[in-house]
Amino acid sequence: MTLQPKAKKVELDISGTGYVRILGGPPESVTMRSGYVVLLPSQSVGKHSTDAFEEMVVVLEGEGEMLFGDGSVLRLKPHVVIYCPPDTEHDVRNTGERPLRYIYMVARAR
Repeated sequence: MTLQPKAKKVELDISGTGYVRILGGPPESVTMRSGYVVLLPSQSVGKHSTDAFEEMVVVLEGEGEMLFGDGSVLRLKPHVVIYCPPDTEHDVRNTGERPLRYIYMVARAR
């Protein structure tokens, strides 16, 4: 039996650093996972792949870049939304002098 996800509210501590899980997948959502990330200057999340998921990054504060396995780069700044397709190797790096704060959301693509 599949559980039906319920509406949920999450309060974010925007002054914090590191990572806060927002949604962790079933049973909190159908397939979506999300989190709030704070990268300090020069930090990166590390190279990883979306695998069978698609990802969206919403930048709230700071500056950075999303680097892709094919060598391409997309600049991150406040109010920018980046889409990363399935099976895409990428990394997020803070290139600014202040914390880079963003929310990511991933959902199963297949």
